[in-house]
Amino acid sequence: MGQAKVPAPTTDNFLKKRTKDVILPRDLPPDQQFKYADEERRRPPVPRKDDKPLMGLKTSKNFITTNAVQNITSVPRQPQKVYVDTRGGHKNLLEPSGLEPVYTNKKDFGETPKYLIRRRDEMQRAQEEYDAYVAEHFRRGAMKSLTADERAAILKGLKQNWEEIHDQYQGLSVVPDTAPKKNRKERMEAEMKQLERDIETVERHKIIYIAN
Repeated sequence: MGQAKVPAPTTDNFLKKRTKDVILPRDLPPDQQFKYADEERRRPPVPRKDDKPLMGLKTSKNFITTNAVQNITSVPRQPQKVYVDTRGGHKNLLEPSGLEPVYTNKKDFGETPKYLIRRRDEMQRAQEEYDAYVAEHFRRGAMKSLTADERAAILKGLKQNWEEIHDQYQGLSVVPDTAPKKNRKERMEAEMKQLERDIETVERHKIIYIAN
């Protein structure tokens, strides 16, 4: 309806030139122009009928190999766990329903099991008894430990012996056709296996005790 009485214009608010001209949207500054909310996600416009497509473009991509690699390395989709609660086959997700036990919600989740605590205590007690036994024998002078140099020398000697027997073993005939050759081959194999066990024992234990 408008105002009941139009106020008279003041002397400083007189009509100026080109103040009533219509300003088109394209004439507005870029920051004042209208933009759609999804303008950044919109696809490019459809090409016009007089636009010429690019010709002569070729790709070096092997689509057959790429497709095969993607199928081989892709992880198969895991089916969702659902349950049906009606005769008509109405499905619901099983995980949020509470019908399947979730072990992360258990009261003792994340705590060390009791049998592991008991086993750890037993191992610690056995280690303390062994340390006490070794200390007692050291005090009596009935045991001594190998130094690092002695352990390295023993390990080096065992490996040299294994290499010597292995070189002799490589010189044997492929097919032992006589009893002495067969016995020699078996004896050398047994010696190499024993040396391998000795080397593994020395390498596994950093500290070796010797009884006097």
